Amino acid sequence: MKKASILMIIGPLFLLGLYVFPLWTIMLGAPQYPDPLGMNIHINGIRDVNEFDIQNIDGLNHYIGMKTLPKPEEMWEFSTFPIVIGIMIGLGVLVGILGYLKKVDFRWFLGWFVLMSVLGVLGMYDFNEWMVDYGTNLDPNAIMKLANPDGTPMSYKPPLFGYAKMLNFEVSSLPSTGAWMMFTGMMLTLVASYMGWKSKKISNVRKTKPLAAS
Repeated sequence: MKKASILMIIGPLFLLGLYVFPLWTIMLGAPQYPDPLGMNIHINGIRDVNEFDIQNIDGLNHYIGMKTLPKPEEMWEFSTFPIVIGIMIGLGVLVGILGYLKKVDFRWFLGWFVLMSVLGVLGMYDFNEWMVDYGTNLDPNAIMKLANPDGTPMSYKPPLFGYAKMLNFEVSSLPSTGAWMMFTGMMLTLVASYMGWKSKKISNVRKTKPLAAS
């Protein structure tokens, strides 16, 4: 159980990477931009991949009526997510320490993993909802008004995950370093849960053997 507990302590610490590295990266490439434009989505704001990328993206979006990219103070998520992540890191480390001291068992490890997974899914849902609004809630007085073949207004929502073609832009939306660090940390806690379960199972078998022999 001690090895499982140490792993449970280490796993949540990987989430500290979210305070340094971007969670997600969206890139836009087009013939007129030899160097693609990009934005890094951090848990506390949106930043350029290269200098002036956000300024250039906002300039392009202005023509088709899209909103400017939000500043940290304009979205509650950018102030709430860092707090939630901090609480989950602290909770995970505490559970690992209590496991090391044999105060809790592997079920607490698994409970942390499940809770973090639920929060991750909710975060992705919120991120997707923001992109839907960002790409479809357009200014009716925009300079350019483009429509689909059936006459409906064209959507400029970036893909949540993967690649898409938007006008003459190739758009990619993929996890970045912070997301992979979070994924690694969560997998370590899942392994810790399995190791704790296996340790308890072996311990129970050893306890029942003398009874069986008698």
